[in-house]
Amino acid sequence: MMNRRIAVKYIKGGIAIDDRGQISFCNDFVMTGIKRFYLVSNHRSEFIRAWHGHKKESKYVFIPSGSCLFATVKIFDWDSPNKNEKVERYVLSDKDPGILYVPPGYAHGYKTLTSDTKVFFFSTSTLEDSVHDDFRFDPYYWNPWEITER
Repeated sequence: MMNRRIAVKYIKGGIAIDDRGQISFCNDFVMTGIKRFYLVSNHRSEFIRAWHGHKKESKYVFIPSGSCLFATVKIFDWDSPNKNEKVERYVLSDKDPGILYVPPGYAHGYKTLTSDTKVFFFSTSTLEDSVHDDFRFDPYYWNPWEITER
């Protein structure tokens, strides 16, 4: 049996603007397998929601408003994850629409960068199934939250 590593993937979207207004879209996102969705917003910017992972569940992440620093990390040992695992960072924004796919086997989290940030999650598991596949870690277990000035 092959040991395939499923990776985090970004699905590029776009914005079309004309004299009537604008449309944000992600036409390459196929919703097959989606069982539920939810929208998350925080009371302030620079708020961190992390780390949340699943062995079986996949998530798709879309930002309809604002922007956030989104991070993912592959988990190999769910009881004692390696604090030195490579953390991938993505800046997600309504100004550059797209959808981030987080496959099973990853933990994820995000830091809001603007006060108007809303994060849409699309899940491949029902809420009942997700409850039995839910792993949480301290927000600073991995710490990719510092913003680098350039």
